[in-house]
Amino acid sequence: MMPLTMAATGETVTIRRITGKDEVRQRLAELGFVVDSPVTVVSKLAGNLILQVRDSRVALDKTMANRIQI
Repeated sequence: MMPLTMAATGETVTIRRITGKDEVRQRLAELGFVVDSPVTVVSKLAGNLILQVRDSRVALDKTMANRIQI
């Protein structure tokens, strides 16, 4: 496993684990980041990511993206 920040632009990956406090994991789940769901990296800028999750695009900072393991 590796953090989501290591995925290449344009790559579709599957979430394997989400780390952090319960509040953080709950917030990510509300945004659509759940285990075994696919996520596509749309773009990267200074470590921050724009991701395609289900039918929406979500921006995550580097700290939050590092909590998502692929």
